[in-house]
Amino acid sequence: MKILVIGAGKGIGKQAVLRGAAAGHQMRAMSRSGSPDLPEGAEEFRGDALVAEDIARAVDGVDAVISALGIKETPAMLWQEVTLFSESTRLLIPAMEAAGVRRLVVVTGFGAGDSRQAMSWAERTGHGLFLGKPYADKDRQEVLVRDSGLDWTIARPVILTNGGYTGRIGVHTDPANWRNGLISRADVAGYLVDAAESGRDLHQAVVLRREG
Repeated sequence: MKILVIGAGKGIGKQAVLRGAAAGHQMRAMSRSGSPDLPEGAEEFRGDALVAEDIARAVDGVDAVISALGIKETPAMLWQEVTLFSESTRLLIPAMEAAGVRRLVVVTGFGAGDSRQAMSWAERTGHGLFLGKPYADKDRQEVLVRDSGLDWTIARPVILTNGGYTGRIGVHTDPANWRNGLISRADVAGYLVDAAESGRDLHQAVVLRREG
């Protein structure tokens, strides 16, 4: 497959490019500043996820899209509104529809959407205090994805680590099994590529947590 990764400059997005290339896929790595140390065969695509023309060019000719955008955590998140996630998705959905690309896998996080209700009172309080603005926008993003006509999956990883790929990925669709924990960015990336390729968990929002 040819898979576009939006937000491929670092973090989960960069790991998704690496995992996808290792699995034999053609990877298009989109970021504003470029993606250093790309694996052989991966295509660097410099563009802005908030520019419609860039998104339209990025989705041209791909089979699936992984959206793994992130923001730099700063104290300003406590008071500044965040719109990156929803605004980029608002541009991405019609661009994919116009290009005939149906498969979309989006990373939000544990605490977005209805998974917030699975948190303890203490978790919800701390999460709302420090991450309330970004996650309010992730909520808006999830609504846009759910309301689209695309073949979507929403991935909500728990607390992220920089550990290596283990393959011990718990994929939880049942809210009764939603709880916090740890998972490496590499393992999240492995799930994203697998979901993009296989079409698993279609029209599902899943919580990802390391198992074992």
